[in-house]
Amino acid sequence: MASDMAEAIRQLIYEKGISEDLVLKTIEDALLAAYKKRFGTSENAVVRFLEGYEGVEILAKKTIVEELDDPVLEIELDEAKKLAEDAEPGDILEIPMDPHEFDLHEVMLAKQTTRQNLREISRDTLYAEYHAKLGEIIIGYYQREKNGNIFVDLGKMEGFFPKKYQSPRESYQPGERIKALIAEVSKAGPQIVLSRTHPEFVQKILELEVPEVYDRTVEVFKIVREPGYRTKIAVFSHRDDVDPVGACVGLKGIRIQNIIRELEGEKIDVLKYEVDPRRFIKNALSPADVREVYILDEAKKSALAVVDESQLSVAIGKQGLNVRLANRLCDWSIDVKTDEQFREMDLGSEARRAASSLFGDEDEILRLDELPGVDARVAAAFAEAGIEYIEDFMARGDEELLAAAPGLTAADIEAIRSIIEENVEVIEDDQGEEPEPEESSEQPSEAHEDEVYECPDCSARVTPEMTQCPQCGVALSFEYEEDGDEQQET
Repeated sequence: MASDMAEAIRQLIYEKGISEDLVLKTIEDALLAAYKKRFGTSENAVVRFLEGYEGVEILAKKTIVEELDDPVLEIELDEAKKLAEDAEPGDILEIPMDPHEFDLHEVMLAKQTTRQNLREISRDTLYAEYHAKLGEIIIGYYQREKNGNIFVDLGKMEGFFPKKYQSPRESYQPGERIKALIAEVSKAGPQIVLSRTHPEFVQKILELEVPEVYDRTVEVFKIVREPGYRTKIAVFSHRDDVDPVGACVGLKGIRIQNIIRELEGEKIDVLKYEVDPRRFIKNALSPADVREVYILDEAKKSALAVVDESQLSVAIGKQGLNVRLANRLCDWSIDVKTDEQFREMDLGSEARRAASSLFGDEDEILRLDELPGVDARVAAAFAEAGIEYIEDFMARGDEELLAAAPGLTAADIEAIRSIIEENVEVIEDDQGEEPEPEESSEQPSEAHEDEVYECPDCSARVTPEMTQCPQCGVALSFEYEEDGDEQQET
């Protein structure tokens, strides 16, 4: 029959999960500490375990001498011959120590040291084991409850399931099976904190239900949750032939239904991640049908989504839940408006361009570089000066344009104006316009300021403020007759 020591060692090894070498080393260190307290040193002590851990003994290594100087480290030849007949001076004998040589205090010290060291080893072993499982799913059983916090039996130790990490949809009964995420592992105790509200919990459940997510064919970009109410999952695929949303939903929705059941009926939106923020925001507001999204301020990550009247409540969600989750998913500040609300907004020029694109002709030309036949060099020079749109160009006079793009000439500007006149319908904004000068026979030049004429040599379009033709370079002068008709001369 195995001794108590053997049984205790086996329990530590197999039940506590402590390695055999570590258990034996701990017992050995405790016995050596007791030996040192008794004899002042442990340099000559040896600890040896009997077969099957049936017992343990301490041996003192002593040098054989003819005259004894140190009884702890030496033994006389006569005494040595009693233990070994062929003993010779200078030999070393291993002499078993009589347990009775140790007093009660030394024995208790050894036991106490062993227990303390084994407790620390057990704690460190459990901490290392569960810390390696941090972020993984674990299954336990409801053991007891205190102040809404649940203590879960995990087998080797007890898990702590705080109320704040419990879904408001869920309730538990003693002995009930609980599947949860290992959210935190602290060394004190150690303590294992469980959660069913973390987004990572949904990620792990998704990996269990969707093989494509587990093998990383489909990647989860981000998960945001309002535990117990709604979860949004953005996914993308590394393969063109794999639909990431379809893989997560499964045939006839069987995969996503399994996840919904695990979350006790919590609503789940699975959507495709897009690099383009407009398309991603549009997807993030599902199940709402978003008509259009445009960026208000890219630096501040501010965007506006336009929906039909019937989709406004769906896009915003109950108590703003849907748009709030979309904000967190995309990391953008998203405002949702109907078509009518959008038209009534006080927008700047950039927003007006977006509105024109949204409600107007999809083929409408808005940018200078989109004009047919435009000189790429001229368009690039204006773009570098921050004048990329036709609206910005038309809002400036020639002098201001030349100052903004010093490398260009008046001919370049006039060429752009001619192309705009031929290809774009310019609608003047009444706001901020200067009043037109009253007609006067004394100021004929003002009355004819915006008139366009032809060069007498090459028939290119010219205006009264030009001094030479932009096409052929001929010098120009304009004279006005008394009846207000303007004549063009070279």
